[in-house]
Amino acid sequence: MSCCPAEPCAEQHIHQQRLITGDCLAVLATLPPDSVDVVVTSPPYNLALGYNTYRDQRGESDYLAWMVAVCTALRRVMKPQASFFLNISGSSSRPWLPFELIVRLRPIFKLQNHITWVKSIAIGADSSGHYKPVGGARFLNHAHEHIFHLTRSGHVQLNRLAIGVPYKDKSNIARRGHAQDLHCRGNTWFIPYRTVNSRAQKFHHPGTFPVDLPQWCIRLHGIPAPIVLDPFMGTGTTLLAAHLEGGRGIGIDIDPHYVAIATARLHAHAPPA
Repeated sequence: MSCCPAEPCAEQHIHQQRLITGDCLAVLATLPPDSVDVVVTSPPYNLALGYNTYRDQRGESDYLAWMVAVCTALRRVMKPQASFFLNISGSSSRPWLPFELIVRLRPIFKLQNHITWVKSIAIGADSSGHYKPVGGARFLNHAHEHIFHLTRSGHVQLNRLAIGVPYKDKSNIARRGHAQDLHCRGNTWFIPYRTVNSRAQKFHHPGTFPVDLPQWCIRLHGIPAPIVLDPFMGTGTTLLAAHLEGGRGIGIDIDPHYVAIATARLHAHAPPA
């Protein structure tokens, strides 16, 4: 999301969380290099979603060039062993967008893991989770999105058991010499949205994700009290996750309306000073 470079940026702090209203490229240029442990973000998808002020309809080449510029700026502020979790999705009519972007990021980052965020799943005759239905008869309903785990080296060590799951067959614990009843969750994450009855319950924002998603990313990176950055903060879910996980967050968004919502959410969850 872009604004005039001359437009001043407003900043506030809520306990350990720093909220900045402004253009992400302008703000990122002011952050020190090698200072961030974890980036978790979901940028505008360029699919004409209904944000409050941002027009989500750039030309594709313009959008991709802009995202490469943002990701280059993110690499500068990331520590050498930092993790960047990029949540993005295409649509039935524009399915190539996530892959076009990730290929363009190949000179900048290593793609260490490709995680599929499953929002709804059907097993046999049963289903769980929620998805946005797709009309017509050509396309299937969208039930997943991409999370690209990008790093500077491709060799970042993770705490895989921090989001691990218990063994179904408990004999595997002793037979395979595991220290505890947990194994790696793998690269498919089932994180459904909580049921809502109105857009107001999603803060009138078209691209929110559940707080579990950034929490899992922070836990997986596996360091205590991390510095967490979201350059497209929206309604503040990543900063709320950073707060819940004992980290210090930096959130940037161009829209004062969404920053105000993020501020209220953090005040609601943060204990009095």
